[in-house]
Amino acid sequence: MTAEPGGDPAGPLPLVVVPGMLCDADLWSEVVFPEGHPVRHVELTEPDIGAMADDLLSSVSGPFVAVGLSLGAIVAFEALRRSPGRFRGLCVMSTNAGAPRSEQYAAWRALDGLIADDRFADVVEQTLPGMFPVPRPADAAAERYRRMAYAVGPRAARAQLAAQATRQDATDALRTARCPAVVLSGERDALCPPEFHRTIAGAVAGAELREVPGAGHLLPWQSPSAVSTALLDLLARARETPRPAIPTHTRPELPIS
Repeated sequence: MTAEPGGDPAGPLPLVVVPGMLCDADLWSEVVFPEGHPVRHVELTEPDIGAMADDLLSSVSGPFVAVGLSLGAIVAFEALRRSPGRFRGLCVMSTNAGAPRSEQYAAWRALDGLIADDRFADVVEQTLPGMFPVPRPADAAAERYRRMAYAVGPRAARAQLAAQATRQDATDALRTARCPAVVLSGERDALCPPEFHRTIAGAVAGAELREVPGAGHLLPWQSPSAVSTALLDLLARARETPRPAIPTHTRPELPIS
């Protein structure tokens, strides 16, 4: 992937923005990104978290602020593991830093099997309720999610499911962070409840934890003002934080399989 403008260490910090599974850049369409900072949206099309992290790291040159939701935040955790010195800020939301559980592996295999049987529409319908803070979202919100998921499509969805199975516990990686961080949690997120985010914030020195009342999993849609404010505050902190003098690119000792 070719690096986008905005990686000049002396210039405005770029924001590298990574969506969740079955999501694309429309997820962030109502978020007001801090003025003057380049924004680079990363697509999740590789079947491996490590390869997704490499896509994130190659999307810009130099230091950056990572912004990720759900699977996108997990990709940011792996990028942090590989290149902690490039992170000048970290904003994650609706996510989980823990290793996959056995029931998650089973669920991902079942969803992949549906797609293989040409039943992608069933996958979209099965995942839809978990995106919202109520069992049956309003028709307009549900239709908006369907449009986004269909735009991502079955091929990328299968790659994302395969990548989910390559996740590992990110706690050690989070402890390497030497940048300002904000962790956002939807009060009514059934997929990634607030306790997941308390664990994440506890692993990052100086991280700020913000719980959004009434919100579910898709925070940038359900509370775009909370995300916008968090980013504005994070960039202000990043400008005041000395840049760490540590290597800009490292690799994990063992590849993810």
